[in-house]
Amino acid sequence: MKSFTASVLLALGTLVATAPALADQPTLLAQAKSAPVDINRAKADELMTLKGIGEARAEAIIKGRPYGRKDDLVKKKILPESVYNEIKDQIVAKQ
Repeated sequence: MKSFTASVLLALGTLVATAPALADQPTLLAQAKSAPVDINRAKADELMTLKGIGEARAEAIIKGRPYGRKDDLVKKKILPESVYNEIKDQIVAKQ
């Protein structure tokens, strides 16, 4: 019985000691939000999560598909360069 109690206490101590480290880990939701948005497949509501993209710009992105590269958003004059520069690290253009 002593060894069982000691094992439980050791396990609890380890859990308590690692709890702060676990708290620092990003949540699954945060990880999902940080996943790049595919401008060739994303729905309007997904596009609107990006800074500077409202309903009109989201619809313009959808209508301008397909994109070979993400910077096509600027080349096709869908987005101004200032908005593109804010979101370029958060988007991809998968083929």
